Formats: sequence, structure tokens, C-alpha cells
Amino acid sequence: MPFSDAASAPDVAALVRAAALDLPERLAVVEAGGRGLTWSGLDDEAARVASGLGTTGVVAGHRVMLVLGNRIEFVTSYLGILRAQAVAVPVNPGSTVTELAAMLVDSGARTVVVDADTVEVVRAAVASTEVVAAARDEGRPVPRLVVVGAAAAPTETSYDDLRATDVRPVPPLPDPEKLAVLLYTSGTSGRPRAAMLTHRALLANVEQVATVSPPMIHTDDVVLGVLPLFHVYGLGAVLGGVIRHRAKLVLTDRFDPEGTLDLIEDEACSVVPVAPPVFAAWRHVDALAERLGPVRMILSGSAPLSAEVVEEFTALAEVPVHQGYGLTEAAPVVTSTLLSASAKPGSVGAALEGIDLRLVDDDGHPLAGAEADDAGEIQIRGRNLFSGYWPDGSDGPGDDGWWSTGDVGFLDRDGDLFLVDRVKELVIVSGFNVYPSEVEAVLGEVAGVRQVAVLGTPDERTGEAVVAYVVPADPGAPADELVAAVHATAGERLAAYKRPTRVDVVEALPRTVTGKIRKGMLRGHERRKALGLLE
Repeated sequence: MPFSDAASAPDVAALVRAAALDLPERLAVVEAGGRGLTWSGLDDEAARVASGLGTTGVVAGHRVMLVLGNRIEFVTSYLGILRAQAVAVPVNPGSTVTELAAMLVDSGARTVVVDADTVEVVRAAVASTEVVAAARDEGRPVPRLVVVGAAAAPTETSYDDLRATDVRPVPPLPDPEKLAVLLYTSGTSGRPRAAMLTHRALLANVEQVATVSPPMIHTDDVVLGVLPLFHVYGLGAVLGGVIRHRAKLVLTDRFDPEGTLDLIEDEACSVVPVAPPVFAAWRHVDALAERLGPVRMILSGSAPLSAEVVEEFTALAEVPVHQGYGLTEAAPVVTSTLLSASAKPGSVGAALEGIDLRLVDDDGHPLAGAEADDAGEIQIRGRNLFSGYWPDGSDGPGDDGWWSTGDVGFLDRDGDLFLVDRVKELVIVSGFNVYPSEVEAVLGEVAGVRQVAVLGTPDERTGEAVVAYVVPADPGAPADELVAAVHATAGERLAAYKRPTRVDVVEALPRTVTGKIRKGMLRGHERRKALGLLE
């Protein structure tokens, strides 16, 4: 059944069908300097992938992992998975074999779509003892690879062969509460877990963002797609917004200060969504305002941006910079400065229409009365919220619909949000979540390491960086050899953004009387280093 407008579409994939009916020949997505698809072509490709998945045995509810860079096949595969009513599992293509194996086991993915850059590491993960044993124990086949842009092995399927020649109709989505996407995030506690986003949550946030005025995206906008599509910001806010408004998306696989500016000029990009590290990279570019000539708006998200950076960059670029606050579990946008009555240094804006926001004290009680001006933990409620963490929906919204974010902030009289801190120890590197306990578990296995503490430190380029303090098992061992061993292990077992940029060998870690590591003292040490008070 065709859907002629966004309001009648039951899910994000159906929005593409509506766009194909109304604007069949308008470009929808292009790769930098390369291929492109019209809305009609994108709709057709999504339908071919959906049918092809069915012929390979993927049925509704099966998980399909995407280990791809920013390319057209990511978009067509993602939409095809949604249209087939399977579950998309986009993951970082820079993940290690160990990380991929853990996510394959946890998600139970039966199919993995890879490209030339990721095929070898995924093959190694699929062949690992953990993945093979999990498949055997659950009575399902070992995950099958679909290979884009490289030769497929006899047991694998090429992407071209996956694309069905004859498209079979897919029945309408029976229930918007069906699971659509699993997105792995370190969240606020423990090992990485997959947030369960339903079709309802994805479409709800797309519609909530669409109510923002002035609009983030117009139909005639050209939107830069440099943010990774496996990340919720790129997947939900950028791709979802482009589809909702029928704009044009220009994909590029990585950010390069000069190259990305060239792309903006060549493609006349008018909306540029980026993460905070971009501002530091562009800060000293000559003729920046001229290079950003086609741009009408820069959107920043995934991590806080200081008021000083916003003010300085706006003056340099002569383009308004708007930021927001969001989370994977919120699909992702919660607030935007586009909704603020006036510019307020340090604010991340007001809540989107349809999203409730409140602050609570340490006992979970809403702040009210004289306490209303105090900082508290941020709780949110709305149709865009996830359904808990895979596989059982644990730690999701409460019976009253409210969910605790783990972030601390305060609200001014106008309802604008200001972020203060995080309740937990989450570190955000270039917008990606890093949980210290995960890194500590890996580094703690390095021979010669007796104890380890991991925390975040301010970094101009990435917002935060990971730092490790290690206590040697043998105080007399050469420190440089231990540092090298720590870096080597991190390089083998952790994605690049999780690896410590600095390893300090110390005699002991500061502890409380109960033996808990005093990370607050270590953070103070890092702050003094950043201020030049310590070498």
C-alpha cells in the first residue's frame, strides 16, 4: 500500500516510498564524487534488498548486522532490513575481532553485510570459537556474510546477488512496537549493551525533530553526511531527517578538514551536521567563511560544545551554530537550541515537542519549589524512547514512562537545558561512548599490570580522550616496556576511540578508606595538567 505523505507512513522505510511517489526523479543520496540514487531508485533498491533477504532465509525479527562505512549500500541495506521487518544492527566498522565476536554472539545476528574494508575482520569474528559455539548452542547457522565491493567466498553472498530481480510485496508493518534497530552503546553502566529501538521510536523522533522551527532541514537542502551512519546521530537525526524532509544527502566516509570543506563547496551543502571535534579542526583554516559559503546552518551534537567555541566559531564562519542534546536511547534528539527564545551561552536548548524533561534528586524525586533551580539528574519521557536493553528490555523507561539518562543538568526559567556533569563515569570520545570498566578489563589482563584505572580527560580534538593509570606488578620493571605492552593490547582488542591516548605508570592509585579508587582525585590531577599547573 503506498503512503502519499509522511503523516500516514507507519515507519521510516515507508517514508521512502512516499518520497518516491511524489519526487521520483529528485536525487536522494549521493556519494562524494561518485554514485547517486533518486528517490525512485532508493525505493527500488530497498525493495530489492528486502526481497533478497527473504530468499536467503531472513524473516521478520531476525537480526542483520551492518559493518559498513558511509556508502550507498549502507542506506539501501538499512532500509531494506526495515522494510523486511528484520532488525538492523549497525556497528562501528572500526571494531576489532573481539568486539565484533561479542556483538555477534549477543545479538544472534544471522547475516552480516560487509565491504572491502571490513570483510577480513568480520570473517575472523564469524570464525571465532565464541560465535561458532553460540550458533551451535542456539541451533542456528553461523552468520552468513553479504559482501559489498569485494569478492565473496563460496559460503558468502555478494551484494549484487542479494539484490532480488523480482521484488516480492512485503505485508504492512503489523505493529509499530516491533523492534527495528539494535544500537550498541556503553550506556551508563557495565559492558556495551544494545539499545532496543522500535519502529515507533524511530518514526516518533523523526516527527518530533520535524516540528522544530525554524526547520533543521528543508526539502531543497543538501545535507552533509560525514557523521558515521552506524552512530545514532548519523542514522536517526541525519539520515532520518533527510528521508522525512526529502532532502539530498551527500555521503563521505571520513572527515578531512580540507577535503570536507572542498566537498561542501562542490556539492553546495547547506546543512552541515557535525560532532564537536570538527570545530577544532576547522578553527585555523584560511578563508573559512568563504569555504562555508553554501552553508546556512551547522548542527552540533553527540557531545557538549562549550559556549566559547560556539561564539568563536560563529564569528569565524559567519554561519549560525546550533546544538542539541540527545542519546542513543532517545533515537536520538531530545533538545535543540533552535527552540530557544534567545541565544544562551552554554545551553543545549529546549525539549522538542512531544518530549517531557525533568530533573530529579539523588533519590529520584522531581525537583520542585526552591529546589527547582538546582542541578539534578535528567529524566526524559516521550514516544521516541527505547524499549530497554537487548534482549529482555531491562533498564528501560519506568511504568510512568520516565527514563533516567545518567546526565546532570539544570533548567532555566524558560525551560532551556544546561548540562553540568554525568552521574556515571562515561567518557565520550568524538561522540562515541566509552565505559572505563570495559577498557580496564582489557588492560588489566596485560602481563605486568597489577591495577589499572581509566578515565576521561579534556581533549581539544575529540572532546575527551581516554587516559589509563597503571600500577606495575613489579615496581622495578621498566615503565616504558609496560606502557608499550598496554598500548599493544589496546590496539589488538579495542576500537581506536576506546584506546588510551596516554598511559601513566604510577606506584599506587589513590583510594578511599573502603578501598574504592578515588577517580575524582585522578580527574582533578588531569584538570590541573590541562591548566598547565602540573607537568
